[in-house]
Amino acid sequence: MNENVVDILIYLFENYMDGDQNPPSDQEQIHEELIQAGFPELEIDKAFLWMDELALRQGTQEYRDQTRHSIRIYTSDEQVRLDAECRGLLLFLEQNSILDQASRELVIDRAIALDAPRIGVEELKWVVLMVLINQPGQESAFAQMEDLVYNDTPLYLH
Repeated sequence: MNENVVDILIYLFENYMDGDQNPPSDQEQIHEELIQAGFPELEIDKAFLWMDELALRQGTQEYRDQTRHSIRIYTSDEQVRLDAECRGLLLFLEQNSILDQASRELVIDRAIALDAPRIGVEELKWVVLMVLINQPGQESAFAQMEDLVYNDTPLYLH
């Protein structure tokens, strides 16, 4: 099985985080379930670390001091790992008020934390969903993003 961190995050979201059922409160129990589902232990540990870091970063005000009309300049590493299509998705989401500047920065941080050479648009959509799910006041943005992920709604007008 060639599973990665995003696959585990998707599994966790679909099985526990979408509100259909109550997740076990014991992380060890979830860890065992993921192993039983066939996910590699190293990737499971990376996914838990990724989620822990997301929770820590969501509690900080690190990105809150930006001006409203600032322009995001991507580093060379970010440009390689988040190609033009991914950066276009982020711009689209921000222009349509699904992401604000702070959540955009958190999405970029968490996408880069996946430690993949390149992040695909579909993976990035899931990162956005994971960032938005626990942000207070972002219920509408989360619902819009969930619709984009599950219904494969076209993002751009041509």
